[in-house]
Amino acid sequence: MISRRGALGLAGAAGIATLTGCYTDGPGTGQALVSGARIPPPFKVPLPIPQVAKTVRRDDTTDYYEVVQKVAKVEILPGSKTTIWGYDGTFPGPTFRARAGRRVVVTVRNELPVPTSTHLHGGVTPPDSDGFPTDLVVPAGYPVHTKHAGMAMKPSDFTLHDRTRDYVYPMNQRAATLWYHDHRMDFSAPQVWRGLAGAFLIGDNDEDRLGLPSGDKDIPLLICDRSFDAHGEFHYPELDSTLTNPGVTEEYMSGVFGDVILVNGAPWPILEVANTRYRFRLINGSNARRYQLTGLPVTQIGSDGGLLAAPIRLESVTLAPGERYDVVVDFSEYPVGTELTWANALGTGPTGNVLRFRVARAEKDPSQVPAALAAVPVLRREDAVATRQFDFRLQGGKWTINGRPYEPAGSVAAPKLDSVELWRFTSDFHHPVHVHLAQFQVLGRTGRKPEASDGGWKDTVDIRPYGVVEVLVRFAGYKGRYMMHCHNLEHEDMAMMANFDVV
Repeated sequence: MISRRGALGLAGAAGIATLTGCYTDGPGTGQALVSGARIPPPFKVPLPIPQVAKTVRRDDTTDYYEVVQKVAKVEILPGSKTTIWGYDGTFPGPTFRARAGRRVVVTVRNELPVPTSTHLHGGVTPPDSDGFPTDLVVPAGYPVHTKHAGMAMKPSDFTLHDRTRDYVYPMNQRAATLWYHDHRMDFSAPQVWRGLAGAFLIGDNDEDRLGLPSGDKDIPLLICDRSFDAHGEFHYPELDSTLTNPGVTEEYMSGVFGDVILVNGAPWPILEVANTRYRFRLINGSNARRYQLTGLPVTQIGSDGGLLAAPIRLESVTLAPGERYDVVVDFSEYPVGTELTWANALGTGPTGNVLRFRVARAEKDPSQVPAALAAVPVLRREDAVATRQFDFRLQGGKWTINGRPYEPAGSVAAPKLDSVELWRFTSDFHHPVHVHLAQFQVLGRTGRKPEASDGGWKDTVDIRPYGVVEVLVRFAGYKGRYMMHCHNLEHEDMAMMANFDVV
């Protein structure tokens, strides 16, 4: 439950002027958590490039991987060690580079002290490998509790795997920038905060033929914010540090903003580049913070679900939690020795910076960005066989969808496989809405056309305060139970989720 004082705090965090009905499009809905550690100066640490996951075996159809979720100590703040929970003990986890049409099986072994559920965000996956919040990999001897966020749970609500399980990803989807992260019921926020996230990139032959920047010029950038205590450990306002009893302290129920911006696990790093084109896979892995990257024009070539039909020149890019943007930066426009900074127009003080580039050398550039990228069918309003509205709102002291908190056994819709529906999302505060399995196209925003950056196939869309976003959702791939939820992870953990069944 959120008290009246907490609700008023939410209004302030979202920039709502309750007397006038106006708002400012600020960093999102949340509350800043101040670090006790000494904050390092920006642009002193080299940008880390996460290791690429290696297969343990391959056959004619399938690539097999094994990852271990475990506790590790890593250097994030210079000169100190931070305890993380990481895939293979790294933060971010290893980058998977899969191929469309080649099945991927990832065996996850849980050596953490708590259950986990790994969700491939943006994946077109069977329901039993979707990373459902109650589909848990349980460490040895862990007594699975029977209450989550104040909702009584029956043993039949859980699917439990003893220490390991296989996630099967058929990869029957186009090239795209995905990511994977923990999705445990009631505890996604603190477990992602502790490090359980990484990039998952899919390639295909159509993309290869375009001549886009590749190899060491194709770099995933997982951007997130964190806070640290006086000892350099992650600081998070959970009620129970063992993550057995869910919840955060009252003032952070709107969402948690860290005061240190990390890119690939490093604070405000710097990357030395050649004077060539680079492809950056931008992933907002923050719990609640939004970013508006400014100061370096980009060419957007893709969104959540893969390549756009044609490139778009953007002066800035705004990312809500869970969103991805595939962009190209052409450093040939700048002389060797130039330093360029991606600032965050939605941040203040230290959070107003993200990443710096130094043009360090001259190289030949064989890459290009063609005028036509991919065949992207355009959905039309008349393609929809049904219309549904989902209202994301603080109601009765709870984060709700259509006035109700999450019901693990319930379902709010039963769309037919291979159909298209029009879903209308409305909100009170900032809510980045993520739909599992299905991808959609943005039809309009609050009676206006989509924004330039809304193009292509999406699975996450930023619903702004008192906004309305209409999307055309295509249900392709598999029948079964999936879900949608707010990707402000504190909202998600406090029941802003709903199931739907593809039939």
